[in-house]
Formats: sequence, structure tokens, C-alpha cells
Amino acid sequence: MEIGTKIKRLRLQLNLSQAELADRCELTKGYISQLENDLTSPSISTLIDILSALGTDLAAFFKKEDDTRVVFHADEFIEKRDDGMLLKWIIPNAQKNEMEPILVELDEGASTADDFPHEGEEFGFVLEGKIYIELGSAKYVCKKGEAFYYVADKSHKIVNNGKTCARFLWVSTPPNF
Repeated sequence: MEIGTKIKRLRLQLNLSQAELADRCELTKGYISQLENDLTSPSISTLIDILSALGTDLAAFFKKEDDTRVVFHADEFIEKRDDGMLLKWIIPNAQKNEMEPILVELDEGASTADDFPHEGEEFGFVLEGKIYIELGSAKYVCKKGEAFYYVADKSHKIVNNGKTCARFLWVSTPPNF
């Protein structure tokens, strides 16, 4: 990997001159120039300082661009059926991400497990049917084509009291499914 080339690309994306980057890192413009031309290599602590000034960190800097997946196929989904509920994790290994989307199907009379208060937020979009969101002592109805959103700081669960299957996309951040 050409560290200097990548640093230069990040610097230019931020419209910084070599002198501006050097000032932010308490380095010389000459050192930044040598670094960007791969004539010298930074120490780990210097590299951390430079990357911080460029708004990134070591993990993101060294992550291969082709490691980032964008499209996921149905044959990669993970399914779990339990007590009238089908959960489909539609992004494999999403628990390592900032949010975790799943598709949920609740049979007539089924519900998700009681979820205790936790950090984060939850969002959903009802694809079919009607669901009831129990959030603390409050209850809300959400129908096909409607969305829900709440901070998960109260006990909560989702219930299908309807006469047909309910399907919805459920997204939690941070991941907790």
C-alpha cells in the first residue's frame, strides 16, 4: 500500500494544502511532501495524528475499499422461525455495523419478545398488515405503508393482533437483534 498517495488523496478531498495539514499535525510542509511522495514513512503515532487531522483513523485508512459490500442477495439472508415469528437478517454480520435491519413476519396473534430498555433507537416500516407497538405503558397502531420510530429507553415489543400475517422492516441502532 502506498501510504503517501492515500494521505495525499484524503488531503485533497478536504481541500487542504500541505502547509495546512502540516500545521494541524505540528509537522513541516517538507515532511508532508516527502510522505506524500513515499520518500519517508511515518511512525505509528505520527500517522495517527495525520489521519486524525484528515478526519479518519487507522482502521478506516487501511480498510480495503473492495471490502465494503453494497448489495446483498436473498440467498445470504439468515432466517430464524420461533413462536409465530420469522426473522430475516438481510445484511449478514450487520451487528458489526451502526445499524441492523431485519425483516420480520408475525403470524396472527404473535409478538416479538419483550425487549428491555437499552441504548439506541428503532425504526420500522410496515410492508403488510397492521402491528401494535407497546412502548412502556403506551400502545401505538402502525399499518401497511406507515413507519414507526422510537428511542428504546422503555420496555417494548411489537404485537400482531390482526387476522393476517404482518410483515415489517425493523432497524435497530446500535444492533441488538
